[in-house]
Amino acid sequence: MEKALAAPPTHDALNNTAYPVIAAISFAHLLNDMMQSVLLAIYPMLKQGLHLSFAQIGLITLAYQLTASLLQPLIGLYTDHRPKPYSLPLGMGFTLVGLLLLSQAGSFGAVLLAAMTIGVGSSIFHPESSRVARMAAGSQPGLAQSVFQIGGNLGSAIGPLLAALIVVPNGQGSAAWFSLFALVGVVVLSVVGRWSSHHVANFKKRMKAHAGNGLSRRQIGWSLAILGLLMFSKFFYMASLSSYYTFYLIDKFGLALHDAQMYLFAFLFAVAAGTVLGGPVGDRVGRKRVIWVSILGVAPFTLLLPHVGLLWTGVLSVIIGLILASAFSAILVYAQELLPGKVGAISGLFFGFAFGMGGIGAALLGQLADATSIETVYNVCAFLPLIGLLTAFLPAIEKPKAGGGR
Repeated sequence: MEKALAAPPTHDALNNTAYPVIAAISFAHLLNDMMQSVLLAIYPMLKQGLHLSFAQIGLITLAYQLTASLLQPLIGLYTDHRPKPYSLPLGMGFTLVGLLLLSQAGSFGAVLLAAMTIGVGSSIFHPESSRVARMAAGSQPGLAQSVFQIGGNLGSAIGPLLAALIVVPNGQGSAAWFSLFALVGVVVLSVVGRWSSHHVANFKKRMKAHAGNGLSRRQIGWSLAILGLLMFSKFFYMASLSSYYTFYLIDKFGLALHDAQMYLFAFLFAVAAGTVLGGPVGDRVGRKRVIWVSILGVAPFTLLLPHVGLLWTGVLSVIIGLILASAFSAILVYAQELLPGKVGAISGLFFGFAFGMGGIGAALLGQLADATSIETVYNVCAFLPLIGLLTAFLPAIEKPKAGGGR
């Protein structure tokens, strides 16, 4: 695989999908998000061991995600003009340091520092890795973005499972073992960076050749604003499940922590599966249709979730994760097509906005849970997918292709 990744560009390589590159960047995304999800998975342990409130748990998520969200657009904009292919292993290095800090954190402030360091790792990794996925996509940008995203979502699903098997029985210090995965990621990303350095100049030329989409600057601005609101609805709701789902199951149904984490794993695995669908389906039928179904289509299930028993809670959370996750790849590629010459900036902006909305959502929902109850969080969030009605105002900027190409 290393030989294939390091090969110089040819004419066909600029138009065909470079599957080994997409697979490598997806695997690195798996490692990156798996390690980062350890932080979320051990929240109950941190809450009990450091005597934290729900509001403090929300602030930890806010510190992590705001660090990522504020830096990602800036890094993406900078690398649009000055590409830095070898910044990828650097981002993985920050995640490694953050995990080591987390394993030794003995206070709320130390946990915040660890969370922020992990956030810096995300801010460096995501814009450049998303650009590499688009660079390797050829005629299938939706597929490439979905495969890239599936790595991250699988990592997010595997992280809590490994935390339940390793960190819960062995204590907070065992989180340091996850840093070994970061070393593997550094090696893989160094090879990907070498491939990217050979192809970046031709990629910029190709983006300039497809820069027109027939929309005015005002239409592009309004479209980006609508996409932002759709992202808000998706990630605010996702924050309610990723940060507080285990607490909800423990509080409402009396589950043990280990069993609650298994439910969280099932939800996150469904998110990973849903991510696979959004991109390639968008390549075939149009991204606007995928956005319609994935945001608004999940509303009946979110409205029902707070009113059912344990079995149906598990079933509905899986359905919600499956449908809602298909939105992000479609939204991101749609946004990249609004501004074709700003792939890094758009990727950084939307990944950053996703992290930011998740962080703000976690902080506000934590305060709501402290003031009322954890069940109130799910009753309030159930209405968020109705924002999907705004999809009607998005312009159609692509024509469906029967063969999946563009």
